[in-house]
Amino acid sequence: MPRQPTTYQSDLFSNPHDPETAQMPPWQALPEETRPTLTKLMVRLILDHVDGARAVQREEASHDA
Repeated sequence: MPRQPTTYQSDLFSNPHDPETAQMPPWQALPEETRPTLTKLMVRLILDHVDGARAVQREEASHDA
């Protein structure tokens, strides 16, 4: 018997009309006080990712010297 796939994160490439795909709530449906908090968290996640990529580049550059 094949195993049923389980989705743990938003799948960016799935069919939005597929009933098995979890739908993200529209931004306007979020409570007003939640939106700024979510925006700050998303910005922090992006900036942390960029900082991590820069650290890897610095490490690679130091190995070349």
